[in-house]
Amino acid sequence: MTHLTHVELDDAGLPPPTPEIEQERRVALFDLMEQNEFAPAGAGDGPFHLFLSIQDKRLVFDVRTEGGEPVGAFHLSLSPFRQVIKDYFQICEAYFDAVKRLPPAQIEAIDMGRRGIHDEGSRILAERLEGKVVTDHATARRLFTLICVLHFKG
Repeated sequence: MTHLTHVELDDAGLPPPTPEIEQERRVALFDLMEQNEFAPAGAGDGPFHLFLSIQDKRLVFDVRTEGGEPVGAFHLSLSPFRQVIKDYFQICEAYFDAVKRLPPAQIEAIDMGRRGIHDEGSRILAERLEGKVVTDHATARRLFTLICVLHFKG
C-alpha cells in the first residue's frame, strides 16, 4: 500500500505546453499510476495523493491520504536540479527535432543521451528525497519528468 494513487501538478501560471511536453506529462502520469513505490517516512500505510508544485523557488511535495488528510509536506531546493533540467530540455528538443528528420541510428544515439541525463535527474531526486520518501528508480524517473514539466517556460 506504499504507493501513489493520484498525482496533481500545480501548473497554474505556466505557458501552455507544447504537444511534446504534454505527451511527456501524460506518459509520466500514466506510468506512475500503473506502478510506483512511494512511502513517506513515518507515514504508515498508504496509498497516497501527491500534489507537486513550485513555490518560492522551491519544489514542494504535499502528500495526503486518499481521504485528503495531510501526511506531510516537504520543500526541496531547486538548485541541484537546475543544470540537469536545462540539459534535459536541450536534449529533448534535439530528440524531437531528430525524430522528424534524421535516420534511426542518429535518433537512437540522441535518445541514449536523453536517457542518461534523465537518469542523472532521477538520481539527484532520489538523493534529495532520502530520509523523506522511500521510492524506486522508476518512480524517481517519472517524478523527475513531472518536475521538468513544472519548469517548462514555453
